[in-house]
Amino acid sequence: MSCDPRHALTQSDDALAVEQVPLRQIADQFGTPCYVYSMQTLRTQYQQLATALAPIDSKIHYSVKANSNLGILRVFKDLGAGFDIVSGGELSRVLAVGGDPKDVIFSGVGKSTAEIDLALKVGVGCFNVESHSELIRIQQRAELAEKIAPISIRVNPDVDAKTHPYISTGLKNNKFGVDADTALTLYAIAAEANALRIDGIDCHIGSQIANAEPLLQALNSVLQLVDILSSKGIVLQHVNLGGGFGVRYQDEQALDLDTYGAQLYELLGPRQLPLRVEPGRSLTANAGLLLTQVEYIKSGQGNTTGFVVVDAAMNDLIRPSLYQAWHDIVVVDGFSPDDPVQTLDVVGPICESGDFLAKDRALRLSEDSLLAVLSAGAYGMSLASNYNSRGRAAEVLVDGTEVQCIRRRETIQDQLRLELPQGQ
Repeated sequence: MSCDPRHALTQSDDALAVEQVPLRQIADQFGTPCYVYSMQTLRTQYQQLATALAPIDSKIHYSVKANSNLGILRVFKDLGAGFDIVSGGELSRVLAVGGDPKDVIFSGVGKSTAEIDLALKVGVGCFNVESHSELIRIQQRAELAEKIAPISIRVNPDVDAKTHPYISTGLKNNKFGVDADTALTLYAIAAEANALRIDGIDCHIGSQIANAEPLLQALNSVLQLVDILSSKGIVLQHVNLGGGFGVRYQDEQALDLDTYGAQLYELLGPRQLPLRVEPGRSLTANAGLLLTQVEYIKSGQGNTTGFVVVDAAMNDLIRPSLYQAWHDIVVVDGFSPDDPVQTLDVVGPICESGDFLAKDRALRLSEDSLLAVLSAGAYGMSLASNYNSRGRAAEVLVDGTEVQCIRRRETIQDQLRLELPQGQ
């Protein structure tokens, strides 16, 4: 089994659909651009990972940053997931859906005093500490609040995840975590602090990792530290290996979860050391797609590639512009077999040359066509913006034949409301 069930796209009554709901029906009802998520795919992805990790004493903490919609968070809460957060806002979202703060891990390099105070107040399960300064701040805020702060130290093992440099987090020149020697120093400080409780050790080396080798290399480095700490009388309650499990967007090899789970069991089983993981992309990416309507088809100059201008843009899905990321583009409808196949760049209306969703795609379409941008369930809406004063897209969740709007389309009035004086 792998992290890739393909995508959420299906065929229903000769129409392209998500589960049993035709995409044209969704576009007509909710407009475009529109994010569409498959409940069944979300459940399947979670259960696949849970099954792979079942032989290990483990807990899945969904990484909220991948897709923070309350409807998505409710799905994972109901499945039994905990949560990995990186801000007070994400914590508030978890609490809003009834998530148990004891099942929350607070990661991130820049936790503010206000965020730490909120996390202490509600009783988060663990702080993943990224620096000496952060450890001292958590200690001081816990003392002031008369609380005990559970902590893990995030270790940077200097392991190359072989992924895009923007999503690599485990090299010594990355901003995340501390080296092994510093980690040992921080554990010694924490062991002497009355307001801190040492719970675990944390490591996260990057995202979109398809090969288990760097993940296992990082784990072995972490386990060496576990043994050193044990020799000093510091016994850990869990090891957190982060997430970053790769999925298939184009022709990548998705991480084989069953094999990875077996490899983890081989290393962790004899130790009986509980495992925590923080997947995000692997649970949501292929569960979602972005619907967009063609506005214009524009011929290229001379022998250059032409353009299909759609109503979605880099403010809706920035991954292609930011990472040169690939997303499959499928023409849903609005074309005839007589329409020629054209090689086109799929671009949005934003006034930037970097505003594109795909380049050099062979497409049969017309100016009436509806397109689906696949594998858009992770780092799509969560990275969306109001650039060019564009409203953010609607989001819907499909469960069988049922469609639920989980975020209405943002209007210009929504944007102006935060800027106009009261009552104006």
